[in-house]
Amino acid sequence: MTISPPSGPAPDGENRPSLRASDADRDRVAAVLGQALAEGRLTTAEHAERLDAAYTARTVAELAPLTADLPDQAPAGGVALPVERQKVDARFSKVIRDGRWVAGRHTVLQAMFGALVVDLSEAVLPGREITLELRAFCGKLILRLPPDAQVIDDGGAIFSKRRVSTGAPEGGAGTGPVIRIVGNARFAKVVATRGGAGWRYGWS
Repeated sequence: MTISPPSGPAPDGENRPSLRASDADRDRVAAVLGQALAEGRLTTAEHAERLDAAYTARTVAELAPLTADLPDQAPAGGVALPVERQKVDARFSKVIRDGRWVAGRHTVLQAMFGALVVDLSEAVLPGREITLELRAFCGKLILRLPPDAQVIDDGGAIFSKRRVSTGAPEGGAGTGPVIRIVGNARFAKVVATRGGAGWRYGWS
């Protein structure tokens, strides 16, 4: 007697590599890739290439090879990467955030009666497109964007000096991240520019 396999979808897409990938599937792969970059398992170029492939993947089968040679686990301590929201705050202080750190899909950068300098050139970005919400009041907010970033500016300013380098980088849009900037500056100074290896910003 022949027993037919059960009909209907397999649980969690098991044994169905042609299953369409969801946003949650892509985010999970992005988290593993971000952790691998932070641990030095991937170079920046490798991370950018795989991350771009992850967010253009249509099926689970296309996602699988991107993490096949990486440990599929949460960061040390079992804490998941904060891929959704992140906040960097400077109040009555000068705060500098640079080096390799994990940004959020929606990152709030706030300077109130203080100075905040944020460098995204080596940061681990959780997706191909992120949103930066700039909140500046009676302070300075200096932002270094990746040289290959495409920047969309939807923010504003009231009685402030605000400069944001928008559009695609020189040479056209490539595999770099899309960064959408929102938020407002009030009685403040906000500068957001792409920076290469020799990038410097003076405080005068």
